[in-house]
Amino acid sequence: MNKIKKGDKVIVITGRDKGKTGEVLQIMADGRALVNDINLVKKHTKPNPMAGVTGGILQKEAPIQLSNVAIYNPATDKADKVRIEGEGKDKHRVFKSDGSRVDA
Repeated sequence: MNKIKKGDKVIVITGRDKGKTGEVLQIMADGRALVNDINLVKKHTKPNPMAGVTGGILQKEAPIQLSNVAIYNPATDKADKVRIEGEGKDKHRVFKSDGSRVDA
């Protein structure tokens, strides 16, 4: 069971976007994640009339390392660590600071 999943609200703890929050869009196998409106980069694209693509400068999210984000705890309004409790099919994620469930 992963500590950060798709759909979780996370906060950036280091880097140029430090302090910003966003929702996880995708978790990649190499330990990176796409987070909504975090780590935005500009991509220059050429027009392709056959595919109906107009040229220009697009702004999109780039992957960010999972070690640079922490799950956001709305009760404390801060970044928090997560531990996994339970066994078998009863596993669930719990905030370390106050012991409340993440998915509740």
